[in-house]
Amino acid sequence: MSMQDPIADFLTRIRNAIMVASESVTIPHSKIKEALCRVLETEGYIKGFAVEGEQKPHITIALKYFEGVPVIEELQRISRPGLRAYKTHDSLPLVRGGLGIAIVSTNQGLMTDHAARRAGIGGEVLCTIF
Repeated sequence: MSMQDPIADFLTRIRNAIMVASESVTIPHSKIKEALCRVLETEGYIKGFAVEGEQKPHITIALKYFEGVPVIEELQRISRPGLRAYKTHDSLPLVRGGLGIAIVSTNQGLMTDHAARRAGIGGEVLCTIF
């Protein structure tokens, strides 16, 4: 069966791995998932990630914990295939008063809401993370 929303699957796999306190999680590879991992690593939500395999590549994500508590508290999908959420740079959401991040797909690639506001560009709000 084909996957209808790979980004939602990506977020759900991370959410499930955090609930069972797993050290890492493996997901199927795609360019957008790799870009999401890069943003999460840059923002300090995960330790790191590695792309492995040649025929069927997959991404192994090392999850980050602080004193036994997961760094990622909440993952929420905003834009979905049935209802896309496009925002201008001045209407990008503030996640928990600016403490969390929203990942935005722009014409310059994936970036956080803070970086998109600084650059003055909007785009599709993929998900929020706190």
